[in-house]
Amino acid sequence: MDHLEEIGLRRARWPVPRFVSGLWASLSTTGLIVAVAFFAASLTPSLIPRPYVIQAMISGLSLSAGYAIGVFLRWLWSYLELPDVRPKTGLFLKLAAALGCGIFALTFLWRAAEWQNTVRSLMGLDPVESAEPFKLGLIAAVVFIVIVLLVRLFRLTFRFLAKRFEYVLTRPLAKVTAIAAAIALFWSATDGVIFRYALHVADSSFQRLDALIDPDVAPPTDPMKTGSGASLMTWDELGRQGRQFIASGPSAGDIGAFFSGEAKEPLRVYAGLNSAETAKERAKLALEELKRVGGFERSNLVIVVPTGTGWVDPPGLDSVEYLLKGDVASVAVQYSYLASWLSLLVEPEYGGETANALFDAVYGYWTTLPKDKRPRLYLYGLSLGSMNSQGSVDPFGILSDPFQGALWVGTPFPTRTWLSVTAGRNPGSPEWLPRYRDGSVIRFTGQQNALDIPGAVWGNVRIVYLQYASDPITFFDAHSFYREPDWMKAPRGHDVSPDLRWFPVVTMFQLLADAATGTTTPIGYGHVYAPEHYIDAWMEVVDPPGVTTDDATRLKALLKGRY
Repeated sequence: MDHLEEIGLRRARWPVPRFVSGLWASLSTTGLIVAVAFFAASLTPSLIPRPYVIQAMISGLSLSAGYAIGVFLRWLWSYLELPDVRPKTGLFLKLAAALGCGIFALTFLWRAAEWQNTVRSLMGLDPVESAEPFKLGLIAAVVFIVIVLLVRLFRLTFRFLAKRFEYVLTRPLAKVTAIAAAIALFWSATDGVIFRYALHVADSSFQRLDALIDPDVAPPTDPMKTGSGASLMTWDELGRQGRQFIASGPSAGDIGAFFSGEAKEPLRVYAGLNSAETAKERAKLALEELKRVGGFERSNLVIVVPTGTGWVDPPGLDSVEYLLKGDVASVAVQYSYLASWLSLLVEPEYGGETANALFDAVYGYWTTLPKDKRPRLYLYGLSLGSMNSQGSVDPFGILSDPFQGALWVGTPFPTRTWLSVTAGRNPGSPEWLPRYRDGSVIRFTGQQNALDIPGAVWGNVRIVYLQYASDPITFFDAHSFYREPDWMKAPRGHDVSPDLRWFPVVTMFQLLADAATGTTTPIGYGHVYAPEHYIDAWMEVVDPPGVTTDDATRLKALLKGRY
């Protein structure tokens, strides 16, 4: 066997080590130093406790971002023709940097479980003994390598195209054209193939889930319920979330037993996505159904905007039905069967269009009724429902005849009204619990009731924002890429870890992961809202007649164990 054959066998037997060693040799020392610093920062706590797999994804992205920044800094150093180190010195520095980075990363990995437990303890969760450092580090390394290889594939594509374009264009123009073509090629592959295929799978899955009929949820026999034989909509047309909405909730008997007196049967109306072709048609159908069941003959009426899947949070509506002793009707229209974050990403106009159509239909009819005989009108929405509910209201269009109040819960960060109010908060009030002007129209609250503001008197319209400081759907901030969000500054919410620190780039990745897992927290934290906090908020919004503070306390105890 000659020398060339021996080399060939070595390559055949050990392809992975050669690949890894070749990749390692080609990496930038400066890039690795910054990458490890970002990796270490990614292990610090954020808003939501996270398992090691999610942590590993964050760390892999942080590694990649840090490496890219380090490579750019190294390029800038060379571009400015600053003095460089000698090759032998560079090799020594690379080995020293590798050793130092390894110790640094291991130290932070060792503390990762401790940091996660600072968040878990705030939320009443049992501590974790280990953050699975070896699994975490391995997955993060794989994510980093995949991203590096994709970047290098992009660079090869650019070079290949640039050489071809140089046959017909000048070299500078060929490079510009090649960059544009490479970006278009990669974007079309990601958006047109990977993203759209994943969206199609998600769309089909949610659609099938929406069509499922739970055998334990039978069609109503009461003609005053949507989906009954007398209804304008069939039981199947309501969708899974609509059927659950109609079939759930307290009865007149439940409410009467709680208050030891008489109560009315709450009225619920729901139009599913399959009830009619367009948003306006579904809204009109919901209005006609609301008229049919006598919704406008009740003392109170709530326009509900559901989340992306069409879901309405049970404690959000159950609590107000109890407080109003059943003398309330509610109406909702489904606009999607995708999860809220998917609906916001791919079809944000649908939720807004449907919320606008429903508000215009119900409010338009409500304003034609005598003011002394029509119900008090309220708005309610959670998460994406809160965003779309706020977007459905034209402040100038209701000035002459306003609704009575609104409860908006867990408002997503891009919501314009919420952003405007939060930015205009009174000086000295924190971003996670603002005080707005004199508190006569808008107030904020969280786990601890903050609605009783000394000296503040409610006006004709009562709007309450219920939000938790640990809710990443509300407090995600894209600007955290380069600056510290205001809600991180002292004083912090009591459900936010004192060990949370801001790091450029890294914090944004952490908050993105938090937003994706915001509903995995215990009830009363993150994006999972508790009935006792709903009760505090509704008490202020609707000011229920004949309901005392003791009644509200008893109701909290009753509903707390149900969800």
